[in-house]
Amino acid sequence: MVLFGLSIAPGIAISLFIIFKDSYNKEPRRHLLICFVLGVFSTLLALGIEMLGMRILSASMAESLLSTALEAFLVVAFVEEWSKYLMVKQYAFRKPEFDEPFDGIVYSVMVSMGFATLENILYVMQHGMGTAILRMFLSVPAHACFGIVMGYYLGKARFTEGREKTYIRLGLLLATLFHGFYDFFLFLQDKAFVPEPISDLLLFGGAIVSYIIAIRFSRQAIRDHLETSRRLHT
Repeated sequence: MVLFGLSIAPGIAISLFIIFKDSYNKEPRRHLLICFVLGVFSTLLALGIEMLGMRILSASMAESLLSTALEAFLVVAFVEEWSKYLMVKQYAFRKPEFDEPFDGIVYSVMVSMGFATLENILYVMQHGMGTAILRMFLSVPAHACFGIVMGYYLGKARFTEGREKTYIRLGLLLATLFHGFYDFFLFLQDKAFVPEPISDLLLFGGAIVSYIIAIRFSRQAIRDHLETSRRLHT
């Protein structure tokens, strides 16, 4: 029960944080809950596609820097961000309650936290307390950042006439890039072809740098859309 509690706590805490930030025009609770649940389902969708992608990748090329990049950016990052995007786009994007740009961040983060919570449960129950603590401060907040990046551009897409597709593609692309760089450095830790002088600590540092950049982008994205909300409601 302790491990389960630690598994779900980060996703719930971040969800509540974003809901609290939405101070000008809060979203209906039912939409928030449904988005969280859809995020859980998006994990299962992504997992099925990833398993197929990994099988194709391992059968078609030897382990290398290129195969690791394809694994990180295409098989994992793109598939996971696309599955989360699909849930937001199909459920929340056209709803009348999606009535300001910040709502893109709210709904995207709710889906992302549903995704991250189920993923976290699977990892923590398999690997234990150390993984629970590490993922509480890294992986789950990272998913929130990726959701904020995508949601920022979904908010722009919803309210910028004539540029919907451009902003949607840009949001999906940037979320994938942030996610891909984060995973790429972590995946290199397990690869036999990486030279010994390149320590696990250095590779972990690369993941942390990409994570910090994503956090800074996310903070600015929240400020920008909250300023828009303030102008709309004052």
